[in-house]
Amino acid sequence: MSYSRLSAAAAFAGVLTACSQIPVATQTPAKAAAASVPANPVVASNPASASCPAGLDTAARCYTGVDQQGAHYWIAIPHEWNRTLVMHAHGGPRLAPISRDISVEDLERFAVTVKQGYAWAGSSYRRPGYGVRMAADDTENLRRIFVERFGKPAYTILHGQSWGGNIAAKGIELHARNADGSRNYDGVIYTNGMLAGGSRNYLHRADLRAVYQYYCKNHPRPDEPQYPLWMGLPADSKMTNKELAERVRECTGVGLKPEQRSAEQKRNLANILGVIRIPERSLVSHLGWATFLFRDMTQRVLGGRNPFTNRDVVYRGSDNDEALNRGVQRFDADPVAVRQLADDSDMSGDLTVPAISLHAIHDPTAMVEYEADYRSLVAARGNDARLVQVFTNENEHSKLSDAEYAAVFDAMRLWTTEGSKPTAEQIAAACEKWSARFSGGCHFDTRFQPPALNTRVAPRAAKAAGQAH
Repeated sequence: MSYSRLSAAAAFAGVLTACSQIPVATQTPAKAAAASVPANPVVASNPASASCPAGLDTAARCYTGVDQQGAHYWIAIPHEWNRTLVMHAHGGPRLAPISRDISVEDLERFAVTVKQGYAWAGSSYRRPGYGVRMAADDTENLRRIFVERFGKPAYTILHGQSWGGNIAAKGIELHARNADGSRNYDGVIYTNGMLAGGSRNYLHRADLRAVYQYYCKNHPRPDEPQYPLWMGLPADSKMTNKELAERVRECTGVGLKPEQRSAEQKRNLANILGVIRIPERSLVSHLGWATFLFRDMTQRVLGGRNPFTNRDVVYRGSDNDEALNRGVQRFDADPVAVRQLADDSDMSGDLTVPAISLHAIHDPTAMVEYEADYRSLVAARGNDARLVQVFTNENEHSKLSDAEYAAVFDAMRLWTTEGSKPTAEQIAAACEKWSARFSGGCHFDTRFQPPALNTRVAPRAAKAAGQAH
């Protein structure tokens, strides 16, 4: 079987954290950007009243609907609305089928914004799987639906969580302004965002597939059909998340108590984590992304092409780096796939509105080093004055402190309405005020500066990777 052009994969079961078809490589960036702008919205079903999630049922009115592209959405409008709308881009990519209730979890997680007085709207996106432009377009289309049904807010803030941070960063470049110069968004907030763009967000997961297989040799097993690791899984594979976790436990003992692990399992685990530099508790999830998401990305979205290379990567951190680098599987990026992925999900740094990024220093899923990548990109375009980054000592990804969220959204409100750019110290102080009302406490480290991504993820030659940054 040839893997140079693979058939489209079927929809995959399970929710991991993921696009319309990526524009063809022959399009210029300008044409691709123009093609991305959604048509005038036609609502497939008008927003219908719905019961709000618990905790918001007495504070807001909620609505659900389906847009013309088939994306489900939820809207919450507080009874005491401050006339600011928060457009939420959720994380993922989610690979489970979309449904009416897929955005309820996001609304519950960020209910603090509604309790502060902000209206909230979130889309499921039109389909599961990878696609940053698609998700940005679906989020923008929902904003238009909101305006059509409820009127134009005084201010609109785009918010991206996790992979949604990539969507929001790309979306703010695509949709912040209309052709006539009028503004759709007044600010953007990222929380634990994957802000290095598709070209660099997944490099450590591509490395993980290669390094894991070198030590474990069970994904695939020797008696199973062999395939290049960059493709994640063959399209017809029936592997489940549970089965993948069982293979990880077999090789590394993850899921067992440390005293139950064999010497070989301990060695394998120490070497994998030492090279890839992720915490033990997120090994299975990272490998899951490098399995099920890579299948979706490389086979369905990129037409069987590989956007990643490890040809010249020098892996370090094992008990025998020389043997590892000699024996690890190598793969080369397809230039067409590199261009397609970059066009779909990399940013230019063209930040035209105020932006605040909140990131946990010990985030086990989205590396805090992504923040350094994004700041460098924005600064290269002379826009770093519009970016404020704040960091906390938390070690979670999906949910940080409600008091911290409240402080960040409050700071953005003051920045957009009064032109008062906040400092990290001011946001930390605001958190102390909000902590009297919202839970979670305040954990800011106002002196922290993230190191460059290539201090944690093995660097590779830009020419070999086909990347511009």
